[in-house]
Amino acid sequence: MENFTPTPRTQVKRLPDRGLYDRAEVYKILEQGFLCHSGFMVEDQPFVIPTGYGRVDDQLYIHGSAASRMLRSLSGGIKMCLTVTLLDGLVLARSAFHHSMNYRSVVILGTATLVEDAAEKTKALLAISEQIIRGRWAEVRSPTEKELKATIVLRVPLLEVSAKVRTGMPHDDEEDYQLPIWAGVLPISQVPAAPLADPRNLPNLSVPESVRKYSR
Repeated sequence: MENFTPTPRTQVKRLPDRGLYDRAEVYKILEQGFLCHSGFMVEDQPFVIPTGYGRVDDQLYIHGSAASRMLRSLSGGIKMCLTVTLLDGLVLARSAFHHSMNYRSVVILGTATLVEDAAEKTKALLAISEQIIRGRWAEVRSPTEKELKATIVLRVPLLEVSAKVRTGMPHDDEEDYQLPIWAGVLPISQVPAAPLADPRNLPNLSVPESVRKYSR
């Protein structure tokens, strides 16, 4: 598995020691997330829209309504930027200036292609579903032909990609380590709460395995 080759657009310039181009590490970050933000321009107006995603090998897929302005615009081949960010902790320093965050992020640059092949489209929707909650696809009704037609799926090749990661404790000015101020890291994690049943569920339905065993 070859690493991503930094390009002038993906080379991490600010704090370059935090940049990562290892494909396995990038994929690990993408596998732990399920929400990306898509940035693009339409008629000189920038937009950044959140959406779910799924990965199959070296392709990332996003989807949505056929009426979506974002997807219709992106399917025309305009340049786009996709970002995924995982927040791991708040870095609390002795000075306000050196406060930071521990995070893992991925930036993907490129253009999207409309997925028209029915088999690939279904495979992409399965990947997106599994990315969000593993095992759910097998528990529910499959999409109908009408629903598939009402859904746009876009493919984004993972070609120009970089990751940026911060870990560890705060980096204070040397003289500030003598200040009587607590410093450290406040870890942040996503923890699912107890599931809430739809009041219109049929009687005596148990919580399915995909929900009971959900974790990230």
